[in-house]
Amino acid sequence: MDPALNGMNIAILVTDGFEQSELTEPKKALEAAGALTRIVSDKFDKVQGMNHDQPGDKFTVDLLLREADAKSFDAVLLPGGKVNAAALREMGEAQRFVQNMDEDNKPIAVICHGGWLLVSAGLVEGRTMTSFPALEQDIRSAGGNWVDQEVVVDGNLVSSRTPEDIPAFNEKMVDVIAHRLQSHLRGTGDDHAVGIAGS
Repeated sequence: MDPALNGMNIAILVTDGFEQSELTEPKKALEAAGALTRIVSDKFDKVQGMNHDQPGDKFTVDLLLREADAKSFDAVLLPGGKVNAAALREMGEAQRFVQNMDEDNKPIAVICHGGWLLVSAGLVEGRTMTSFPALEQDIRSAGGNWVDQEVVVDGNLVSSRTPEDIPAFNEKMVDVIAHRLQSHLRGTGDDHAVGIAGS
């Protein structure tokens, strides 16, 4: 069987302070499905991961955010981590990157605090999504429909709450990106239905 995401380019957008498992586990799932992943950051050389409130590993940055072109990617992954997410949401370059991805209806996979960037970028109005519970009011205030589910799919947007949801998140993320690939191969549009899975 051919990998579902063979040759697709996926950006992983982070800065220092991201939740490490929310980068490493989805990255493994994407690469196992045949995708090429690149860590995109405002930081030179290395970016610092966190295991909850303890420093984790450092990861090599593949591409500087200021040099990243959304047109070069097929999807974007937004890991959480409060420090990472709070910093990214203030970066105009990060906001523009996800806005450009959304304009082209490219998949955006977001987990935990990562949803803050979408709030600041004006991308949650009218969308159904989930997140770390502390973001519920921010998402609702921005016009989003927040639900407490392990994974939610709304068109090109895949969202989950915490590291405990990663298995379900990974499955839906790969499905949505694969659907986009197949839609382009067929020359058809994407499905905009909302799907909710989990307890």
